[in-house]
Amino acid sequence: MDLQDQLKKLFPEHISEEAEPQEETSDTWLQDDPIICKYEKRKGKPITILEGYNGAQEDFKLLAKELKTKLSVGGSFKDDKIIIQGDYRDKIMQLLKEKGFAVKRVGG
Repeated sequence: MDLQDQLKKLFPEHISEEAEPQEETSDTWLQDDPIICKYEKRKGKPITILEGYNGAQEDFKLLAKELKTKLSVGGSFKDDKIIIQGDYRDKIMQLLKEKGFAVKRVGG
């Protein structure tokens, strides 16, 4: 007799949570306007800036981390903006479109 059977005998009216299939909702993004993807040079070095996300700030931080790891580049998250080192607008826009974001390219 395993543990599940023993628990069923002790608590016969309990409904097991394993019977219900759980859906993954971790990739749920809230967005009204498109994310703006722009290119700048700071101190002579190119950077890509993403701004315009109006969902939860924690989701945007997770997105920043995911983009940095997929592109294998450095970057940061400051003032509700993702700053990626280098000109990766095309790759970033492709990754965001695959996730279901609307992206708008600004500048060049």
